[in-house]
Order: sequence, then C-alpha cells, then structure tokens
Amino acid sequence: MAPPLEKIIAITGASSGIGRAVAEQAAAEGATVVLAARRADLLNDVVAGITARGGRALAVPGDVTRDADMRALVARAVGAFGRLDVMICNAGIGYHDAFADTPPDVMRRLVDVNLMGTLHAAHAAIAEFRAQQSGHLIAISSVVGRRGIPGSSVYAATKFAQVGLIESLRAEFHGTNIHASVVYPISTATEFHAAIKRDFGHDVHGHGPKQAAEAVAQAIVACIRRPRAEVYPYPRAKWLAVLAVVAPSIADRLVRRYARRSTSAGPRA
Repeated sequence: MAPPLEKIIAITGASSGIGRAVAEQAAAEGATVVLAARRADLLNDVVAGITARGGRALAVPGDVTRDADMRALVARAVGAFGRLDVMICNAGIGYHDAFADTPPDVMRRLVDVNLMGTLHAAHAAIAEFRAQQSGHLIAISSVVGRRGIPGSSVYAATKFAQVGLIESLRAEFHGTNIHASVVYPISTATEFHAAIKRDFGHDVHGHGPKQAAEAVAQAIVACIRRPRAEVYPYPRAKWLAVLAVVAPSIADRLVRRYARRSTSAGPRA
C-alpha cells in the first residue's frame, strides 16, 4: 500500500470532471485539497463529499481569468494549511468549429480561460514555491496540445501554449526542488461537450478512443507522488505526438479521421 499523500494541493476547475476526480482521488490518498471554480454550489458539494469520507478539503470560489482570485486561492491555502505543495491548472473550456467560422469573441474567451487562467494560477503558485524552495506545477493540457486536429484550431493553440509554458518552467527550475509537469488526456467522459453546447450552442461529436476522468486522475496523482515531465493517461496517445514530429504529413491524414464535428444546437446564450 502506498504511503499517505501528505500534500497540500490546489486545483482549479475542481467542481466537475477531471478536477473533481483528482480532488477525490488525492483526498482519498491522504492529501489536503484546496478547490477553486466559479460554481460555488458544486464546489461545496465536492468538499462536503470529501469531508464526509474523512478527507480534508477547502472551497475557494473564484475565476481563473482574474489574477486576484488566483492569488487569493494560494493565500487561502497557505493561510489555512501553512504551505502549498502542488498547483493543478485544470480549468478550461472548449470550442469546435472551422477556424474561419470561429468568432473573435470566442477566440478571446478560450485564450482568457485556458491560457491566461493557467498563467494566473501558475504565477500565483510559483511565487509561493520560490519562497518555500519547493513545489509542483501541473498543467492539464490535451493530446491536441501535441497534435492539432481539424475543427479545434483555437482550442489546440491554447493547449500548445500550456505546453510551452511548462517546458520553459522545467528548464527555468532545473536543478531545484520545484517541478513542472504537463498532462495530455485524450477525450474524457466529463461535462466538457455539454458545456460547449450550453455556452456556444454546438453539439460536438467525433470518433476515437475515450477515457474516464478517474483514469486521468489516477495518472495525475501518480505524477504528484513521483514528478514527471509529461504524463499520457492514455499511453498510446504518445505515439501520435511522436508521429506529428517524425511524419507530420501522415499525422495530418490520420487526425482527419478523428476530427471533431459540430452542429448548431441553437443560438448561443
């Protein structure tokens, strides 16, 4: 049996999906989790479930697009528990359509949440990590952060940007006790596509393998226990990343098979 996971872990986008699964898995293994999301009611439900099972959890409602909210998240974690060991930048939104048909306001929203949200959370956490001289930053990217697919150009761009951030930080902190990791899930069974329909009026569907949020969470918790540069929760997805480098034209043909397609489900809210 693995020893208790005695870490203080902050997680953005923790009210559902991968974020919630990581919170529940990490807490079950002994970690203290500090959870951020905009939907305070759902966040409180997650915390209540964890504490009912004997775990330790704290809800800190906030918006990743606001730098002050992410600084408050880190401050609350340190104030309540004395330190912050791990920041998981998980909050994100998706959008699937041809690039030419993607409105500029949607582009901006994806950049604000997926990229700026990661930057705000990372910036707040790393200030604390440097003071402690230890810490672990984990960004939840996507396999499309290694190889873009048709219909996901802007989403993929934000996910590639997360990879560039983590690679740069790994080099920046090389030789220290501060770690940086990036996770590449494939399509995961969460409310991700339902959120696209709710926010943008698009039904999204496509082919290809899928995985459970709990499987992604297990891979992330394993990375917390033993920091790694890159994590592929669906191991075969790594071969797509390799193919994209060594044979990009072949990769172009392959990903067309798995392109996400969207149909309008009504006007955007």
